[in-house]
Amino acid sequence: MAPPSRLDSMYRSIMLAKFFTKGWGKPENLKRLFAFRKVISNRETCKHLVDANYPIIIDKVEKHPNYQLLDGHFLSPFVNHLPEVVPEESKIARFQVLLPTNWPSEALRPMCLHLAGTGDHFYWRRRLLMARPLLKEASIGSIMLENPFYGSRKPKTQRRSSLHNVSDIFVMGGCLILESLALFHWCEREGFGPLGISGISMGGHMASLAGCSWHKPLPIIPCLSWTTASQVFTHGVMSAGIPWPLLQNQYSSDHVYQDEIWKMLHSPEESSAFKAGVHFSRNYPSSLDHIESLKEESSAKLSNLISPEKFQMKPVLNSVNTSNPKPKELMSASELSRLEALNFMRGIMDECTHLGNFTSPIDPSLSIVVTAEHDAYVPRDGIKSISELWKGCDIRYIDAGHIAAFLFNHGVFRKAIIDAFEKTAQKYYGQSLLTESTKIERDINS
Repeated sequence: MAPPSRLDSMYRSIMLAKFFTKGWGKPENLKRLFAFRKVISNRETCKHLVDANYPIIIDKVEKHPNYQLLDGHFLSPFVNHLPEVVPEESKIARFQVLLPTNWPSEALRPMCLHLAGTGDHFYWRRRLLMARPLLKEASIGSIMLENPFYGSRKPKTQRRSSLHNVSDIFVMGGCLILESLALFHWCEREGFGPLGISGISMGGHMASLAGCSWHKPLPIIPCLSWTTASQVFTHGVMSAGIPWPLLQNQYSSDHVYQDEIWKMLHSPEESSAFKAGVHFSRNYPSSLDHIESLKEESSAKLSNLISPEKFQMKPVLNSVNTSNPKPKELMSASELSRLEALNFMRGIMDECTHLGNFTSPIDPSLSIVVTAEHDAYVPRDGIKSISELWKGCDIRYIDAGHIAAFLFNHGVFRKAIIDAFEKTAQKYYGQSLLTESTKIERDINS
């Protein structure tokens, strides 16, 4: 793994936003969400959650010489299944569509759904940086879906992009998956195709989850995201914006988190090291005896079993390096509580966001993943590569951190989208998306 970007760390240090200031969320809501994850993550069961004729309402159509701009809304299909977990303000999904006035080919009417990244409220940013250039460069239409908890769908008590509860991000993801399916069905009814989905940062990960859930081949182009959100909130620079003492206190004071919710979790990253870390934190200090026996058996095996870099257990390892550890050298109660909260955060994030818990795309070879080599927001070390889960996908690397990649590489993101759509058009439609003049222009600019 390349060294993390200093710019990412500096940028996050001056940001004032705090996440999950009210805690984990209601235990009963978490249990409902985790049970529903088993349904929504399986494409064969998920495809029955949204009807092919799901009602979509177009509120406004603006016609211009070279393009049309549509605004629309619909009831989030997620509300039909778990209404009690969705804030009232987020129940109506709103979207905007940018279309060419005339398509170059009636046989190809490509449409890309763009999901919003962290802090991307309303539509203007995606419309300006992605949709308009894609329309000009390749005649690709765009749909910009407004995130739950953002823009006009933001709860009145929420400040900016700061979600109140950890559970809110799972509600957001569930809504976006089913809303994306509803929009794909609408696109098919309107004669658009090929269809695809993309997003940057958090939007990229949400696009991955939604794209996996569609029952037909489509290109998925996640930018600046990876296989799970667990690293983002436990090892990335955003973890500094989380009120860990509050989460620790809630976790330790309510047995439901430990006794019931833990049993519902499944992480594709559950290596022996992860399981050992969980077991250690939940059974400390008796775990010391077990670790000491392992140490005597094989010090090398111990280092593989519990990795301090991955699980932040260096204080524990320092204590067991002494044959007779003194009380002051043992892990403090606050350190133990922090470790438990970190493990729980990783567990629930993997449960609901790890691509290994979702059906892989119908045709992974259509997908192009764009990632930043020095990303300190989305660390990739120690977790499965997306290439393991999406066999045949194309991974492109930007020599930058998360912030620099976002600020200066929208052209790279758009090229990935165009390339993925071109691959899809040739493979499934038997023709090229690009005109000869467009190809010449791209060759000159590349």
